[in-house]
Amino acid sequence: MGKTVVGVNSPIAVKRFSGNLALDVSQASYFAKRFAAVGQGAKTPIQLLTDLESEAGDLISYDLLAELRMAPIEGDNTLEGKEERQRFYTDELYIDQARGGVDTGGRMTRKRTLHDLRMRAKQQQADWWGRIQDELTFIYLSGSRGINPNFNFPLNYSGRANNPLTAPTINQHLFGGDATAVTNIDAADKFTLKLVGDAKTRADTQGGGATDVPVIKPCVVDGEEVFVLVMHSWQEDDLRNDTSTGAWMDLQKAAAASLGAKSPLFKSALGMHRGVVLHSHRNVIRHNDHGAGQNVQTARALFMGAQAGVMAFGSPGTGMRYGWHEETRDNGNKVVITTSSIFGLKKSVFEMGGVPQDHGLFSIDTACAAR
Repeated sequence: MGKTVVGVNSPIAVKRFSGNLALDVSQASYFAKRFAAVGQGAKTPIQLLTDLESEAGDLISYDLLAELRMAPIEGDNTLEGKEERQRFYTDELYIDQARGGVDTGGRMTRKRTLHDLRMRAKQQQADWWGRIQDELTFIYLSGSRGINPNFNFPLNYSGRANNPLTAPTINQHLFGGDATAVTNIDAADKFTLKLVGDAKTRADTQGGGATDVPVIKPCVVDGEEVFVLVMHSWQEDDLRNDTSTGAWMDLQKAAAASLGAKSPLFKSALGMHRGVVLHSHRNVIRHNDHGAGQNVQTARALFMGAQAGVMAFGSPGTGMRYGWHEETRDNGNKVVITTSSIFGLKKSVFEMGGVPQDHGLFSIDTACAAR
């Protein structure tokens, strides 16, 4: 009986592996798996905008609708002509193509079926795309590449797809201990549970109305409003070593009783404190040039509400977020499998009162020495 062989770059293989790659990447990505959902109305830290998946173009404009400022018109006083106009603040996101590939080697190196090569290439590239997108998300939300040595991106990386990196804005930048700026952080200004509470209080009280400062709106899980804070793994160490009375024990109790614990937002969380779900990750951006002497090592934790960042994909007529391409080289001796994606991401920044303001996000810098 003849054996069915799906050849190099067969439409069957391309369609199947493109679709499967998208599913695998969403599971490989830390942010996509936990903190992302589709639509500008999504109450998650990362919103996926789908406008360009079915339309031509490389730019999406998205809006923040500001709160009404007007005082009520009392009694029979005339309302006509005093109605308040809607105020929209607009931000833009560009998309562009990025590509990666796997050289499977020559025939004597491979000694495997083409199907096996595809599976291995898919696994490798799903992991690679997940890491790339997570690194980009941390970089863009933090407004800095930092010094993280495990990143694929160079230390001088300044962004992609015409989406510039922007430093934290003044109203949305917090610091550990008694520090008030990156220039006066010292080694004692470490991450503590009190800092989580301070950020929550600021989120509850800052902005809105006539202030021209955006309100940081919470995420919604099973009808409950929560914020998310992602700290560096070494900031987690500092938090665990916090000797304040009951600090870590209180956090653990909150974790055991947290609402919506089955939600992706709570997956692998350290716990919850005052309605803030706490996570840690090695890719939180680090610096080593803060403080008065520009020699204090720090990490930039991310306190996130809804729409802290946005991400969009474009589809080149295939309806898929990832492209799959196979070709032979060296007179058919090698099979090379490449993948591509047209996408963009950035943090949400709206100009309010003539001043750029980060939206849905506080950046929290604390001393964080390498372990």
